Amino acid sequence: MAVFITDLAAFLPNDPVPNEGMEQILGMVNAVPSRTRAIILRNNRIRNRHYALHPETGLPTHSNAQLTAEAVRRLRPYPGFSAADIECLCCGTSSPDQLMPGHGPMVHGELGGQPCEVVSTAGICLSGMTAFKYAYMNVALGLSKNAVAAGSELASTFMRAQLCSDVDPRKAAALEAQPILSFDADFLRWMLSDGAGAAYLSDTPAPEGLSLRVDWIEHLSFAHELETCMFAGAVKDANGRIKGWREHDSLHEAFDQGSFLIKQDTKLLNREIIRTAVERTLPRIIKKHALAAEDFQWFLPHYSSDYFRQDLHDRMKGIDFHIPQDRWFTNLAEKGNTGAASIFIILEELFHSGRIQKGERLLCFIPESGRFSMCYMQLTAV
Repeated sequence: MAVFITDLAAFLPNDPVPNEGMEQILGMVNAVPSRTRAIILRNNRIRNRHYALHPETGLPTHSNAQLTAEAVRRLRPYPGFSAADIECLCCGTSSPDQLMPGHGPMVHGELGGQPCEVVSTAGICLSGMTAFKYAYMNVALGLSKNAVAAGSELASTFMRAQLCSDVDPRKAAALEAQPILSFDADFLRWMLSDGAGAAYLSDTPAPEGLSLRVDWIEHLSFAHELETCMFAGAVKDANGRIKGWREHDSLHEAFDQGSFLIKQDTKLLNREIIRTAVERTLPRIIKKHALAAEDFQWFLPHYSSDYFRQDLHDRMKGIDFHIPQDRWFTNLAEKGNTGAASIFIILEELFHSGRIQKGERLLCFIPESGRFSMCYMQLTAV
């Protein structure tokens, strides 16, 4: 059965935060201005982002469940739509408000409505797409006539100054020569931000206006070959082994060793993320679906930093799948890197822009560096 996206919505909390206002909200580590922020921002080229934090107190203004529920409430697939009409609710995030219960039921609790099937998906950036794929399959199999998929992040609560350690001066000095170091634990706080997005999926297209038919979704993991790259709630030893926070002798030790910070193995990331996303993943999908680059009028990549943009372009060209950059659409610079929410927020802006024409095809690309999982999705405008 065909499945259609008939509406998309996004919620970005509070006013946009420009680069010069970030440290005022997140705080200064040990009351000392960051030595690295300007270098990192120059490479990721993000100009604005949103935080679910009060600009003066730094206290949270929204929970992750509240962010997600607000995005869902903004959906308007048809007049009179409400949460009571949702048959299946699928929510993905890497930053739930608690370890238990799952994120999805917490969102359902915020929304109200009626009893419905609820699913939570875990992971990092791909948690939004695994939620989307579950919603898609539910409708495609005829188990539900509609489903809502959502992706969200509340990253700012990890990044407040009181949770961060000092920046290693040697890393700060090396940053000019090696911008990739900006992905380490000391620096991710200048790259991540908060937001939520939602999509309404139906077994029929909208009676008027634009719908996006979901043609296929491909999701591949390379964890059988590659070690952990991005993680939280753990530390990584010299052999690449992950030690979870419950393996420590005490919570105090786990906190002291930085187990609760978001961290990234930057050398592994730089070596593998684009190579794996393009050269190891895309040819399989091209062969399976008989794809040609000229078939796509839009390419919607989610990348964490503009640092990766040219490498992504060049490697796609290198496998004879060249989509010129004037066909790319991203809003990273103004909406920030919102992880699992990013592809929803990208799609929402383009969907409502009036720029998509009937018959056009969209190729969405969502990588996850956690243990290197890659997702591509094809949509057709109808």
